[in-house]
Amino acid sequence: QVQLVESGGGLVQPGGSLRLSCAASGRTFSSYAMGWFRQAPGKEREFVAAISASGGSTYYADSVKGRFTISRDNAKNTVYLQMDSLKPEDTAVYYCAARYGSTPVPPYDSWGQGTQVTVSS
Repeated sequence: QVQLVESGGGLVQPGGSLRLSCAASGRTFSSYAMGWFRQAPGKEREFVAAISASGGSTYYADSVKGRFTISRDNAKNTVYLQMDSLKPEDTAVYYCAARYGSTPVPPYDSWGQGTQVTVSS
């Protein structure tokens, strides 16, 4: 398993942007597919975006498609989530997750501790 640490959350106005980072431990990061999930207060955790181990394939929830971009740098053991045109309904704790293998399908093996994103004026 890998250990994951998210960063980059914060308070942003509607229409603004944030970039989340998720740093992974270990030397086999390039063998893991990665995903981003979020959980708003009183709601279940939901899928946001995912990327294959090679970075060649990406997947998005309909609610963020065209606004969020997932990417990874295997040399830096890091996956990113660029979030643009943020809306109040994007407010949530964002988690990154890792799954050993090329394709980002559940179940995921490791989870980070989460980073808070708040979109408000």
